[in-house]
Amino acid sequence: MKIGFKLWVLIFFLFLSLLAISPSFKSGIIIKTIEKNSSALEQGLKQGMIIEKIDSQEIKTIQDYNNAISEIFSQDSSSFKKVLFLTDEGEIILYTDKTPEITVAQIPRTKIKTGLDLSGGARALIQPSNISVSASEISDLIAITQERFNVYGISDISIRPVKDLEGNNFMLVEIAGATPTDLKELIGKQGKFDAKIGNQTVFSGGKEDIGGVCRNDATCSRIESCFQTQEGEACRFSFVVYLSESAAKRHANITSELGVNITEQGRYLEKKLDLYLDDVLVDSLFISEDLKGRITTQIAVSGSGFGSTTEQAFNNAKENMHKLQTILITGSLPYKLEIVKLDTISPILGQKFINYLLLAGLSSLLAVALIVFIRYRNFKSSIAILLTSFSEIFIILGFASLIKWNLDLASIAGILVVIGTGVDQQIILIDESRSKTQAGITERIKRALFIIVGAYFTSLAALIPLYWVGAGLLRGFAITTIIGITTGVLITRPAFAEILKRIEG
Repeated sequence: MKIGFKLWVLIFFLFLSLLAISPSFKSGIIIKTIEKNSSALEQGLKQGMIIEKIDSQEIKTIQDYNNAISEIFSQDSSSFKKVLFLTDEGEIILYTDKTPEITVAQIPRTKIKTGLDLSGGARALIQPSNISVSASEISDLIAITQERFNVYGISDISIRPVKDLEGNNFMLVEIAGATPTDLKELIGKQGKFDAKIGNQTVFSGGKEDIGGVCRNDATCSRIESCFQTQEGEACRFSFVVYLSESAAKRHANITSELGVNITEQGRYLEKKLDLYLDDVLVDSLFISEDLKGRITTQIAVSGSGFGSTTEQAFNNAKENMHKLQTILITGSLPYKLEIVKLDTISPILGQKFINYLLLAGLSSLLAVALIVFIRYRNFKSSIAILLTSFSEIFIILGFASLIKWNLDLASIAGILVVIGTGVDQQIILIDESRSKTQAGITERIKRALFIIVGAYFTSLAALIPLYWVGAGLLRGFAITTIIGITTGVLITRPAFAEILKRIEG
């Protein structure tokens, strides 16, 4: 049978979806997180590595990993051990007297990402207490919060801005594997920021010491130059920090006693300006010789970014500059935060949700196919409906993988709605193709497609506001449903119409 253009379009998008989902058949476990400054990190283990063997023991599950580590460290735990890790990046030998400071997880079988409802963890909808903030202020708050979580060593986290229909701005924080207590404690900390030279504090976070930080102004915040190094390319950045009078005097008093070091990069004081966030060192900056003993309320902060190309070095420098500016703007959060809504989902319950939803979706599809068969007495039409519905689901999952969208319960509900509306539209096509009119089957199917397109725009208009309803908590439902019905109108419905012509013709 000759395959028409519309069917080729469907096959093409199914193939693209398969590439986006990228099923994985790798064996082993993946390193999910690793402690900063740990011996495991220093000796070569990295986040994202796949552990295939420990010593000679093959590792396929988390239980295999736990058994292997327990066996190595169960006896004479005080002495150093030589542990051989075979990873996807080669062999790594770890010399340690304690269990490696890493957390592991099973290798994801696909690139489909699941949200908190399905993977488990805690979620909080947050806004500043007793104050209304703009979209740009929420963006700053997100950058500060992200930096703070990085200091705490939390990497499996999602922070994004959301807005309700009244225009209020919120911050949505999701942490996989965390409890509501953990999240409350992390968010509740306003924390502290200190800049020190040696053991002496020069200035602290907040408006008492820092009057402002130059951003988005090329006269005082810019990438100065890019140049070649032995490792590749590098770019230097600088920006101005405005200090209070008292902080400027402290800076002058402390630097007046420091000597000068001469380096290839220039002349700098013998000690650096160390930046601490919640007593954790996050960066160290050189102090130019011309600042020694000077009382100045403007100091230039400079640094570098590196990469294999000039573009990579430029982007890395820009990212490093933004990170430093974020830390200096306010090491402590600018306002007290209020948790508007707090949820928690256990991973076990999330897995049950997935199983029940899959069962419900499959059962409904089979029931619809059976009813269609009883109604029209046509086995081919029933199979065509099933295959078209599965195609829509597959394309939705492929698109979600491509844009790295986390599928949550709302998203799954949207997929179920797409299945229902898709079946309705396919029944309209079948009914029109069998209607007793003088028009040919092509004209009858065109009329049905016109009805379907009209219904599509009505649904689209109703779904768009859901993107903001509930401060974005229904965003998953809106996005997956819009993707699904758009896929139906542009790809699967025309393909089904072509199949129907062949069946009914």
